[in-house]
Amino acid sequence: MSSAAKTLAEQLEARFGGRLESVTVERGEVTVEVAPKELLGVAEALKAEEAFAFEQAVDACGVDYLTYGQDEWATTESSTEGYSRGVESASTGRLRFGDTLEPTRMERRFAVVYHLLSYRHNRRLRLRVFAEDDQMPVVPSITPVWNGVNWFEREAFDLYGILFDGHPDLRRILTDYGFVGHPFRKDFPLIGNVEMRFDPERQRVVYEPVSIEPRVLVPRVVREDNRYADRNEEEA
Repeated sequence: MSSAAKTLAEQLEARFGGRLESVTVERGEVTVEVAPKELLGVAEALKAEEAFAFEQAVDACGVDYLTYGQDEWATTESSTEGYSRGVESASTGRLRFGDTLEPTRMERRFAVVYHLLSYRHNRRLRLRVFAEDDQMPVVPSITPVWNGVNWFEREAFDLYGILFDGHPDLRRILTDYGFVGHPFRKDFPLIGNVEMRFDPERQRVVYEPVSIEPRVLVPRVVREDNRYADRNEEEA
């Protein structure tokens, strides 16, 4: 654990105490988890107070933990001859519209992660908030604190269906008009729900059922073999 990260974690725990659900340090990075009701108050303090001075929110993204930790690939059994195909249907690669996935034991499904930057202190902070309701995920918008997250929150709404209470203009930003569903959710089919083409007879774009078959993508796995021996020794 780096001294700078440890110092920041201690400052956060001393300042906010029970208002934070957790403060963790991994690989020199500090992550703070906060409940939705505490998000705005903590965010305002992180920006305004000299001890933190996180002037900018450089990014915000949604996360879907529906199948967190699950894998349909037997990567530990892979060999130099290649991979087996999917062992179990545990990803969107095999899904069609209406299919479901087996959820994990995560207590909550949807989260929003904000990445904060302090120019004054030259350090970063990851701020995570979980939506309390999986069926209707809602978290407060932090646009009143960092106005630059406006489009980031719209993106999370569009791709994950996470609602931001208090957002000034919450509407889709990447998908088409009338798009059904949220394409970054784990239970959204990889092939989509519909396909579109230009119909020369009707002289307009038409939507039709998907005609391609679901397929499973091949993962990239770095194996522990002699190709990386020299690099591993140097790192050690």
